[in-house]
Amino acid sequence: MTMVTALVNDRSVVIFSKSSCYLSHTIKTHISSFGANLTVYELDEHPKGQQIEKEIKGLGCKPSVPAVFIGQELIGGANEKMTLHLKGQLVPLLLRANAIWV
Repeated sequence: MTMVTALVNDRSVVIFSKSSCYLSHTIKTHISSFGANLTVYELDEHPKGQQIEKEIKGLGCKPSVPAVFIGQELIGGANEKMTLHLKGQLVPLLLRANAIWV
């Protein structure tokens, strides 16, 4: 099992971030605005942050942060998350992952 898989297991929404990244901050704020309880890993503060970042890049997420997982599935970065939102698909995805309730 990879480190990333272990960190996203059994969590509705996980965001891998860096504390200095404005896009990461924006994504965390936006998803939180729906009432989702996020699990956030700040890679620049995590003891194994470099290893986690390599795994995220290996999954195809470039740049590596923000990396958004919903329902244990890699959604992607900021562009992919915003595309889902603009298409009206983000909230249904959060609902299916039991990250938010109506």
